[in-house]
Amino acid sequence: MTHDIFARKLRYAMVGGGRDAFIGAVHRKAIALDGQIELVAGALSSSAEKARASGRDLFLADARNHGDWRALLDDELKRPADERIDFVSIVTPNHVHFPVAQACVEAGFHVVCDKPLVHTREQADALVAAVARQGTVFGVTYNYTGYPMVRQAREMVRAGELGEIRKVVVEYNQGWLATRLEGEGNKQAAWRSDPARSGAAGAIGDIGSHAENLMAAVTGLEIESLCADLSSLVAGRALDDDGSLLLRLRGGARGVLIASQINTGLENDLRLRVSGTLGTLVWRQEQPSELTHLPHDGPKRIFTRGSPWLSEAAQRASRLPSGHPEGFIEAFANVYGGVAADIRARLAGQPADALAADYPRVEDGARGVRFIERTVASAASDRKWTAW
Repeated sequence: MTHDIFARKLRYAMVGGGRDAFIGAVHRKAIALDGQIELVAGALSSSAEKARASGRDLFLADARNHGDWRALLDDELKRPADERIDFVSIVTPNHVHFPVAQACVEAGFHVVCDKPLVHTREQADALVAAVARQGTVFGVTYNYTGYPMVRQAREMVRAGELGEIRKVVVEYNQGWLATRLEGEGNKQAAWRSDPARSGAAGAIGDIGSHAENLMAAVTGLEIESLCADLSSLVAGRALDDDGSLLLRLRGGARGVLIASQINTGLENDLRLRVSGTLGTLVWRQEQPSELTHLPHDGPKRIFTRGSPWLSEAAQRASRLPSGHPEGFIEAFANVYGGVAADIRARLAGQPADALAADYPRVEDGARGVRFIERTVASAASDRKWTAW
């Protein structure tokens, strides 16, 4: 049994991510990067015609190229166990995440879902319970946790190199929604600014959830209470496009979180600063191969990806020698690699290696949903400081 599992690629199906979809192609490229997983089935659009056309683009067999995710799931359940997919990758707009994920988990399939996980805390809690009940793998693609230098920062914090954490500042600034693109036929802007499809939040759900997860993944600290200001600064926009939060973190640390998509000229400016009693770490997504360490009693140090003195977690997340650029796709691939390692271990009846199976879980996604809900509640409240 063990030999068979490691002698073949894992098989996956994708829901969403067809023609003209940005993130689906990113997921597929990342999944393919290590040559361990293959796409064998799909329901790649909410339009049956477009779904099948998208599947033909990717050379899916006609029998596994479906016009609807329910047909995909029904077909897989009818197949012999040794032919079925190993997991489903869900890359649809947010409002489709919950029904697809819930049905797949209940059917016993492993799942990887894009973020934010679902629309409501009740849906998130239901998914967490279903995963626990079924014993399935469930990954959430907070892909920035896959960067080697983010994992290096996490390991340094865990090792106590910053001492007691006092202050965390995380910013995610973009400029692509500085004008009302949703009124100009831009598909990505249209669903992200539509409450029915995106949920109760705009920028704070789309990129703020990434910022919260990055902060939590590196520091291990969770929010105790928050004070949020959300704005729709582009006229006519239904959801927030700018958010600023003050955070009180468990253990006494303080934080600031900014998520804004109206910073004209900025591209994908995600940055993190963590300060403790012994020093500070600084990381920027647009310069992902560097991590700056500023100890209080010594010179500034700049760690670079691929260097031999990094932690094992950072080393495992690197594919190329230092000086050879790695980035966004590779970070996604590291998340999928962690999911694959966990699935293979479970299929083999073995415990997964913790460093190999390093990926955001359904509980991280559920915490992200709570973060969005609490932020929206704080922004709407006169009291402002809102308990977690």
